[in-house]
Amino acid sequence: MRDPMRHLMIRMLFALALLWGGAFSAVADPLIGKFLGNLEIGTLVPGASSLGPLRDDGLVPALKGDDTVGWIFLTSDFVPTTGYSGKPIHVAVGISADAVLTGAQLLKHSEPIVLVGIPEAEIRAVIQHYTGFNLRGVSGPRDPEELEIVSGATVTIMVIDDSILRAGVKAARALGLDGFAALEARGPMREIDRDAGQVADWQTLAGNGALRRLTLDVATINSDFAALGDPRTAKNAEPGPETDPYVDIWTAVVSQPAIGRSLLGDAGWQNLSARLEPGDEAIAVFGAGRWSFKGSGYVRGGIFDRFQLIQGDMSVRFHDRNQSRIVQVTANGAPDLTEMDLFVVPADAGFDPAAPFRLQFLVSRAVGPIEKVFLTYDLGYELPEAYTRTIAPAPAAETQPDVTDADARDALWQRIWQTKRLQVIVLATALALLSGIFFFQGFATRNARHFAILRNAYLVFTLVFVGWIANAQLSVVNILAVVNALFSDFDWNTFLMDPLIFILWFSVAAALLFWARGAYCGWLCPFGALQELSNKVARRFRVPQVTLPWGLHERLWAVKYIIFLGLFGMSLYSLELAERFAEVEPFKTAIILKFARPLPYVLIAVAFLLPGLFIERFYCRYVCPLGGGLAIPARMHMFRWLKRYKECGNPCQLCATDCPVDAIHPTGEINPNECISCLNCQVLYQDHARCPVVIKTDKRRAKDAASTAALAAHAERPNLGHPNQLSHTK
Repeated sequence: MRDPMRHLMIRMLFALALLWGGAFSAVADPLIGKFLGNLEIGTLVPGASSLGPLRDDGLVPALKGDDTVGWIFLTSDFVPTTGYSGKPIHVAVGISADAVLTGAQLLKHSEPIVLVGIPEAEIRAVIQHYTGFNLRGVSGPRDPEELEIVSGATVTIMVIDDSILRAGVKAARALGLDGFAALEARGPMREIDRDAGQVADWQTLAGNGALRRLTLDVATINSDFAALGDPRTAKNAEPGPETDPYVDIWTAVVSQPAIGRSLLGDAGWQNLSARLEPGDEAIAVFGAGRWSFKGSGYVRGGIFDRFQLIQGDMSVRFHDRNQSRIVQVTANGAPDLTEMDLFVVPADAGFDPAAPFRLQFLVSRAVGPIEKVFLTYDLGYELPEAYTRTIAPAPAAETQPDVTDADARDALWQRIWQTKRLQVIVLATALALLSGIFFFQGFATRNARHFAILRNAYLVFTLVFVGWIANAQLSVVNILAVVNALFSDFDWNTFLMDPLIFILWFSVAAALLFWARGAYCGWLCPFGALQELSNKVARRFRVPQVTLPWGLHERLWAVKYIIFLGLFGMSLYSLELAERFAEVEPFKTAIILKFARPLPYVLIAVAFLLPGLFIERFYCRYVCPLGGGLAIPARMHMFRWLKRYKECGNPCQLCATDCPVDAIHPTGEINPNECISCLNCQVLYQDHARCPVVIKTDKRRAKDAASTAALAAHAERPNLGHPNQLSHTK
């Protein structure tokens, strides 16, 4: 147990150090299967009205009737799509046979800025710009200037863009679309040779493999149905003779001219050629046994449901528009054939006639009035080498470069950091200044007036730059995401997606060890700065201030911890649900969106700001779950920087009554869980006009100095009446 526990502790330390969680983890089954009911099929692939069977690689055919007019895929099935929330951003995308994106739909995400902030319509509008995007033009990551950036959601948009384009390229490769070589198909390949071969008879075509046959006699069919274990199959057993052919099927690729002319004749081949569109192929299917591959129930407008063409992960079912009857087989030596039909394989099916494929036939037997049992048989086919030719692999310039997911994610976060380099420099400078203030707080707080100017300027910087410009407001949602990180693979790329958030969380983690939670709550929280500055304005207008009784004030401290624990417990059940209830934080409304939200959200934010006009930092004191969440690990802080006198609290109460958030107990000790490190007590610690201890010390020093001066003056003054002086003068 020791090694697993040690491993878990290491992961917990990593998570607490970063306070930012989530990572992409691959799944065996395609994720898109969970979203099939939510897909807007006609929007993703215009003209499509239904979906085909889900492929193992995560691609879903989009059907118009029975024709495949495109495919739909989920970005998360092909590439990591985590944003700075640490959770995947699931986007469904449509793609055509020409490698053109036909539509995109945002299905699910955990980005707080979109979840309860920016209207999802704005993100949808950006995603719609990918309609008509030609993937053949993708040569690498796009610059931010090329993107439709939504204010406040830069990282989210860049992640969506990166995932759509990279997943689209992978989907195009999986489909083998023109210009996208499948990764496993590199090297010399074969293609159909339209000039090869000569007109030949039936026996020659059967001998060289141009014609392939599947034959099953009556005995085999009866035996196979009996092997199913259902005794009812014997009631409708096929009558003898047992050596009679029951299934007798022939097939050939007749879009190869030599094979087509051999079987159809010149006139038939010309008719077929005129019918085929560019990229179309055609096969002929012949039946000579008792069993019909078309079936007696087939009607015009219907589907040939007794067989399908399968090649790799691609399958094609034929309907009447793909079929035409063969009137006569012109090849000499052809057997007696009861069924002769042509089937056209559309170009958008992705069929390669030079690659192996199979026809799968479904043979049924009635075992009840409406009940049947089924068997499947495959007729394998591969075009003989005599009708194909070897082609060299496509030049490297025409294929998409191999970029691993890790490399692509590295490139993405590096681009994001490069885009925000100026903001990074400004924030790093501000953090260095704040560190200097804390490390040299004795010097910084020596002059009360100068320190007040410095602190107010820093709060304005935090509110305007960190909050309203950079949108780097931390949230309790980030802490809840830590739980996610503990049970998933650690991935630095996820943590690096938003540089300002990463830097802030890293600095907060370090500050927790040095100064508890006050470094962030008192100096770097934009909403905290808004509360303090608005209270200062209220004081200027002589708004009366309210001081709660200490007993009530102390008990209200617990409220923020209760809220945090409630959200934490909720996140164990559903992180998304916890994110929605985290709207108790008005940060998104007041800071990220600058009150540009629906009225209920604005009213919530105002409801938390108004009490702060009468009770400084009301929200920070009693409600903020982020503050409560930070206070818990802050108990580990290693240093006590705030200086105190032994008289503090007994009898002096000046610091306690003057503390902006009442974090000092009547007994004099500072509660590190509630202190915001505003350094007000350190200003008082050196205030020669207000601190009773300093005043008393100054008075004692002044008195001592006066006594020393008096003694010195007295020693210098002559006193001739003293006997010693008189004797000395004689």
